[in-house]
Amino acid sequence: MKRREFIRNTVASSALVGLGGLSLSSFETLKSKHLTILHTNDVHSYIDPFPADHPKNPNMGGVSRRAALIEKIKKENPNVLLLDAGDSFQGTPYFNYFGGELEFKLMSMMGYEATTIGNHEFDNGIDGLAAQIPHANFKFLSANYDFKNTVLDGFVKPYHVFIKNGIRVGVFGLGVELAGLVDKKHYKETVYNNPLEISQDMVSILKNQEKCDIIICLSHIGYQYKNEPDKICDVILAQKTKDIDLIIGGHTHTFLDKPSIFENLEGKKVLVNQVGCYGINLGRIDFYLDNDKKIISQGKSIVI
Repeated sequence: MKRREFIRNTVASSALVGLGGLSLSSFETLKSKHLTILHTNDVHSYIDPFPADHPKNPNMGGVSRRAALIEKIKKENPNVLLLDAGDSFQGTPYFNYFGGELEFKLMSMMGYEATTIGNHEFDNGIDGLAAQIPHANFKFLSANYDFKNTVLDGFVKPYHVFIKNGIRVGVFGLGVELAGLVDKKHYKETVYNNPLEISQDMVSILKNQEKCDIIICLSHIGYQYKNEPDKICDVILAQKTKDIDLIIGGHTHTFLDKPSIFENLEGKKVLVNQVGCYGINLGRIDFYLDNDKKIISQGKSIVI
């Protein structure tokens, strides 16, 4: 199916400034709406914190600590959007025993509102993923995976518009190419479409039809591939598109202390963030929109 036809059928079925050393207190005098984006990626079934004697990550991570931090931030600002960039599955015995049920139930309890689909979500096959979706009280977003001829048809949407204190936030998902990475028998008739081309279609819909104030790409295509400089990744996506304000990434387990900033096709700033893996860090991006809907932002990675 041609990509535009795919987008049209799927949808039918269902101005950044740099960080500049600004602190949150710098915005207190502005008459603005405040939106906080919290995000994770590649948690890989790490429910418990690392043990105290772990050589790299002693006492770090854990769902209980993440939940407490999310609750604390929500008390400071009730306008929070909690997102995940895929690969919630596979990595500890919790996945082997429960097949993803526990991961989705805990994410629902923490208040996640959307995730994209990582390659490890197919580790128990597409039927195994479909069996766990009823345990999730959040959206599954993927614009470049065509699930038309699979059990996931109708359960995964290309995008969703969240409304937070009057701010229209359009979020769309992207997944990595599955061929050569995932056994064909696990993803069956899932069709992979070019993320760059699909993103252009998504942004046009979210900007022009949905009238979104902020556009976020929830990506599991990887931050960057230094040995494969032409391979599609978040850095290339930021530079070769327009009107995306934030790319939340996954797949490459890239630890960023704060978002990277790139210029898009129009010379405007795009934030790209990824917080490593295993639930060690929680990403935070704060957006402030003034009366003219001008976006001011600040981001950081919080160690849990």
